[in-house]
Amino acid sequence: MPRSQLRRPDASLSLDHHLLDADSLPRSLSSQTLFGNDQPLELEIGSGKGLFIQTASGLRNEHNFVGIEIAKKYAAHAAAGLARLQRRNAIMIAGNAEPLLAGAIPPESLVAVHIYFPDPWWKKRHKKRRVVNETSLQHIHQALLPGGTFHFWTDVLEYFESSLEMIAIELPSFGPPIPEESEHAEHELDYKTHFERRSRQNQIPVYRVRFEKPNREDG
Repeated sequence: MPRSQLRRPDASLSLDHHLLDADSLPRSLSSQTLFGNDQPLELEIGSGKGLFIQTASGLRNEHNFVGIEIAKKYAAHAAAGLARLQRRNAIMIAGNAEPLLAGAIPPESLVAVHIYFPDPWWKKRHKKRRVVNETSLQHIHQALLPGGTFHFWTDVLEYFESSLEMIAIELPSFGPPIPEESEHAEHELDYKTHFERRSRQNQIPVYRVRFEKPNREDG
C-alpha cells in the first residue's frame, strides 16, 4: 500500500531545531553533540510520518530521540510534528541511515534502536537494499549499550522470518527474540506508527520482536 500524500509543513513553523541534513551533522552523533546533555539516546531508523518519535519523546522526556528518514519530505513532516509539540528532546535527520550507523554513531552509545515497518523491497534483486541486513545489524549491535534493545516490527512475514534467521546466524550473542505485544488502541495516536494503524485496521498481521544486547557479566 503506497504512502499517502503529505501536507506541507506550516511555513510559519521553524524546523531549525528539529530537522538536520545528513551533510551538515557533527562528526560524532551523541546526546552531547546533538542536545547538549547526557540523557540516554534512542535511535529510530525510517521514521516515516513521525508518529513513533513524536509519541515516544513525550512519554520518555528523560531520553533523547533521533529519527533518520531517507525521504526528505517525510523527515520534514516528522520534524514539523516535533516542532508543533515543542519536543526539545527529539530531532529528525534527513538522509541515509547506513553511513551514519557505520561512521558517526559511537560504539555503546544508544539505549535503543527502533525499526518499524521498513520497506520490504519485494523483488529478489532489490532485497539487498533492505535496512535490516548483515552490515546494519552489526552496526546496530555495536552502537547499543550493554542491556540496550533493538526493536523490529513488520507486517511482512518473509521479511520477519529472514531477519530473525539472519540475527541468529550473524549475532547469536543477541540471544533469542523477545515477542512484543501491541497495546490496545482507543485513539489514533495509540498506534506505534501510521503503518501499524493501517495494518491493524485492515486486519493485516503484524510481527513484533525485540532483542536485548547482553550485559558484560552475562557474556
